[in-house]
Amino acid sequence: MGETDMPVSAPKGLQERLDPYLAIIGPMVMILMILAFMGVAEPARYFRLSNLNIILLEAALYMPLAMAMTFVITQRGIDLSIGSVAALTGIIMAFAIKEFGFPAWIAVLLGIAIGGIFGLINGLVITKFRVPDLIGTLAMDLVYRGFALVLAKGLVLARFPDLITDIGRGRLPGFLPIPVIIGILAFLIGAFILRRSWFGRYSIAIGSNPEAAEMTGIAVDRYKVYAYVLMGAMAGLAGVMLTGKLNAIQATSAPYFNLHVIAAVVVGGTSLFGGRAYMLGSFAGVLLLSMMINALVTLRIEFFWQSVASGVVIILSVAFYTWLQKKDRDGAKGLLNAFTTPDNIKLMKLGGVLAAGTVVLLVIGSLFSTGSVPSG
Repeated sequence: MGETDMPVSAPKGLQERLDPYLAIIGPMVMILMILAFMGVAEPARYFRLSNLNIILLEAALYMPLAMAMTFVITQRGIDLSIGSVAALTGIIMAFAIKEFGFPAWIAVLLGIAIGGIFGLINGLVITKFRVPDLIGTLAMDLVYRGFALVLAKGLVLARFPDLITDIGRGRLPGFLPIPVIIGILAFLIGAFILRRSWFGRYSIAIGSNPEAAEMTGIAVDRYKVYAYVLMGAMAGLAGVMLTGKLNAIQATSAPYFNLHVIAAVVVGGTSLFGGRAYMLGSFAGVLLLSMMINALVTLRIEFFWQSVASGVVIILSVAFYTWLQKKDRDGAKGLLNAFTTPDNIKLMKLGGVLAAGTVVLLVIGSLFSTGSVPSG
């Protein structure tokens, strides 16, 4: 074969060159947008050192959870019980200290271990009883929250030893807050496991194609259980950190943990459809959401809008990464073609009719409005 006959690889397109970095580019761009906006809207309050410390402490609480959730989602799983697990393990740790006189360090390890047991239960429910991840963990969320309510009996358990509060909000002299160190260490360990261990490689293989992974000899169910055990243990650690941060714990604590953590992992580029994991992206996603929520608080926007913002971020992130992964890109016309197919035009017309009907009803309602609402 002559020199001119040698195959020449086609030059990579822009998307192919950027693909390895998309997981971090997306959240970093959004972080820069938040910084730019807050630099105009509230620079004095948002960029105070005390506020940056608040952002880091808030993000640190979710870092171990996001690390473990990265493995769960990579395997095409989901865990909606982590908030209840965190609350229940925090209550169990509190009872161990206050009612039974356990040393604080034993109680901390006990909380993490019991969280791992709850994760094991979740994994067995999913793999042995064949309950879908979404339904199984949602049902167990009710179970764990119910146990927390039974144990706590409406009480707020407060005032814990210094070790607990140090884990939740302590600081090493002249260094980062202790919970931030714990969170960063969790991500470093997670990145090592993902890239350098069989568990990480198998997790990606299972998420890419569970049937093919099983045919190659991978014990799919066992590794899925491992992921949920890790998730449960990190939820237990988060329960300890939350208890230390507030110096208190109650049965209704951590209600939005699952939403926040799943959003952070998805924003970081880990695919909800499995087979793609970015630990650094999950780290950036945690920082992004904590900065976004802090910005809403700084702007004095109501608490409930935080849930709205998190939900919108999840939808936009999943849509964005799904579109990037499409090979066909809706034909040669690009993204515009997605909105100009006959079916989509009909759907847009339907949406227009519904929107117009809603506007008409609002106008009619305002015309016939009496301007006052009768009481009682």
